[in-house]
Amino acid sequence: MNGTKTSGRGVKDIDPAHLARLNAGEVEAATLVECLAVDFALLMGSVLPDIGSGPCAEMHEAREAGISRRMLLAARLITKRYGPSAIERLARHSSDTVRGWVCAMLGAADMELGDRLLAIRPFADDPHFGVREWSWMAVRSHLAAELDVSIALLAKWTVDPSERIRRFATEALRPRGVWCSHIAALKQQPERALAVLEPLRADPSIYVQDSVGNWLNDAGKDRPEWVRALCERWLAESPEPATVRICRRGMRSIPVVN
Repeated sequence: MNGTKTSGRGVKDIDPAHLARLNAGEVEAATLVECLAVDFALLMGSVLPDIGSGPCAEMHEAREAGISRRMLLAARLITKRYGPSAIERLARHSSDTVRGWVCAMLGAADMELGDRLLAIRPFADDPHFGVREWSWMAVRSHLAAELDVSIALLAKWTVDPSERIRRFATEALRPRGVWCSHIAALKQQPERALAVLEPLRADPSIYVQDSVGNWLNDAGKDRPEWVRALCERWLAESPEPATVRICRRGMRSIPVVN
C-alpha cells in the first residue's frame, strides 16, 4: 500500500501476543508488515462470531492470495451474509483491517459515484494509514469509469482543511499508481486532471506534496514534455519551497535536458 509505514521487521519478528490481538481485532496494525500479517479468517471469526464456519473456511483457503484479493473476498463474504447493514456495523471498528473491509464493501456496493465518494470520505480521512489506502483503492475503478465527473467532484476536495482528504483527491487518480490498475486516459491526457492538480501545486502538507509529485512522476513516464512544461510554469508562477519540492519529485524520472 502506497504511503504506508514500514519497518525493518518481518512477520516472524511480531510478538505472538500482539499478533493475537491483531487477529482478534483489538488493536490496529502499526506497520505494513503487521497489516500483511493479519489472519483474515481468524479476524473474521472474532469480529463476526455469527458469520458461520463456511465464510471463515473460505477465507482461510485464500490465505496465500494477495492482500488486495483477500480484502475483496472478505467484503463479498460479509456482504453476502449480512447485506449492507454490515457497513454501519463495522465502520468504526477498532481494527484497521476491518475498516478496510468496509472500504471494499463500499467499492462493491451499487450506488452513484457522488454517493460513493460521500460514503468513502470518512475512510479517506481515517487516522490509520492503511485504511486511507484501502479507501482510494476501493473506488478507483469507479472514478476511472466516470473520469471527468470524478475530476470535477474531487477538485472540490482539494480545498478541504484535512490534508488526508486533499491527498485522496490526487492519489485516487494517479495515472499509474501503486497496487492498482493504470488509468489509461490520464496516461495519455494528464492535462484532464489539472482541476485537481493546480490547487495543490503549493500545498503546505508534505503528505499532499508527495502525492502530487508522485502523480507527476507517473505522468512523466508517458508525457515527460507535458510534465516538464507544467513544472516550469508552476515554478515561474509560484516559486515556493512546496512547489519546488513537488516539481523535483515529479520530474525525478525525466532526463535532464541541457
